[in-house]
Amino acid sequence: MTQKFHTTPPTAHHQGPFTGEPGRWEKESSRGLRDGHVRDSTCSAACQPVLVRERTSWGWLAWAVPGDGTPPELPVQIGVLVPGATWTQRLAVRWLLRRPAHRIALAPASRVSLRLSTTAVAAIALVAALYALSRGIPVGLVLPAMLLAPLLTEHLPDWLDDRAGEHVRSVEGDAACQYLQRLADLHTSLVDAAAGSDRYELLRSAKIGHHLLWDAADLLQAHAPDTRQVSAQLIDRERLMVQLAHQVAQALEHIRARPASSQAGQPHGDEGPLGPLPPGFERATPPTTAPNPAASPLKGSRTMPQAQCDNSARTTDVYLLFAHEPYYPGEDAQEINTSVVAAASLLHPKMHQPDGARIHERLTQGRRPGEIIPLATLTHELDGGAQWPYVGDWEKVTVDLVRLVRTAQCDALSLGLPEIARALICTGPNNHVRALDTAAGHTLTYGPKERAAVLAEIDTYLACLVAQQDLWPGDNLLPPLFHQA
Repeated sequence: MTQKFHTTPPTAHHQGPFTGEPGRWEKESSRGLRDGHVRDSTCSAACQPVLVRERTSWGWLAWAVPGDGTPPELPVQIGVLVPGATWTQRLAVRWLLRRPAHRIALAPASRVSLRLSTTAVAAIALVAALYALSRGIPVGLVLPAMLLAPLLTEHLPDWLDDRAGEHVRSVEGDAACQYLQRLADLHTSLVDAAAGSDRYELLRSAKIGHHLLWDAADLLQAHAPDTRQVSAQLIDRERLMVQLAHQVAQALEHIRARPASSQAGQPHGDEGPLGPLPPGFERATPPTTAPNPAASPLKGSRTMPQAQCDNSARTTDVYLLFAHEPYYPGEDAQEINTSVVAAASLLHPKMHQPDGARIHERLTQGRRPGEIIPLATLTHELDGGAQWPYVGDWEKVTVDLVRLVRTAQCDALSLGLPEIARALICTGPNNHVRALDTAAGHTLTYGPKERAAVLAEIDTYLACLVAQQDLWPGDNLLPPLFHQA
């Protein structure tokens, strides 16, 4: 069955060198011509063309400078860096893309040549050896050092090239480069969509695209020059990349089409912007009235037709919001990194007790019905965490809560929050989060206002769920400490 795409195809990013950078090709090609010449009919087979290498976030493209000076349409080489590359592996790519070494032929008709640097080092080593011998240093030390220096200069770069090549896959030839050029265009559109975004689906698509590009380059390199036996695998990878690019294009169109006023707190389908619905819940109709700004989620209240209690009362109808180690509830599911549970889940017998009961006592003190209390707010109330040892081990308690949620022994609102939103709910109500905007080159600051917006979105999403069925805290709960007293 053929899937029909209704979105605009991604922009061609690599149909020519340095697309989107006017004047860069002329500058780089003129610099390359200073070190070589344009290959023409008078050149021998050993004559190497002048190459201009365009570095990208995923590798590089090498373009040959044509004789007429016009920009080429097809690269002569494409290299792909291993996905998830480390800093040292990226340095390896820079080493591979260095300028070619100047070589000196030993004879006019000879194919044997030496690096220019090798001859220079040999001359320096000879002078240094003569000086060392005149100073009385033994010949057994001077002679090996004099011979070793030029040998290392000649052969060490080749060894480093081999080591650096382990972290890249490069292809050459018109057919292979044309195929990989199409995939590179699609992958670059994914990278551009994910740049500066904290949306999980865009970041994940860029990672998957890099893996597809790496796999395709690996197949082409391993079976070059005849790749007919892997043509089916290459077609599959291109089809997957096309589908991925169009899914991202649809997601971007959906984001642009949604009015800014309807962004906050509106769940869409069974997996909204904050994460999938908990097991056993169906999609609920969003509330028709907007949340009361006076009852800000920063203060933790929700608009509910219940009597307000004073600060000395205890309210059990509250919820605990906490971040935890990310996990994936199923294959191809969205990452879950934050959860909301009913306060009574802290009284579960399989929790780390009595710490869970003590945290429950603190959580329900002086709250309003339906309030969502981040764990970071409790830390703020406990003198910045100084009093946690007198209350309980919150780390063991949150680990037990995640285990109960994942084994379906209690209900939870499972969320996949973006990085900034997750960082905000992990800080106190008066703290700030700073992030570097690499595109603009300046620092962005998020504070209580943005934290309140995140809590408002979570609060509205939770209201849609509990309107039909409240979060189940589990069975055989222990009595609260204030009831025991």
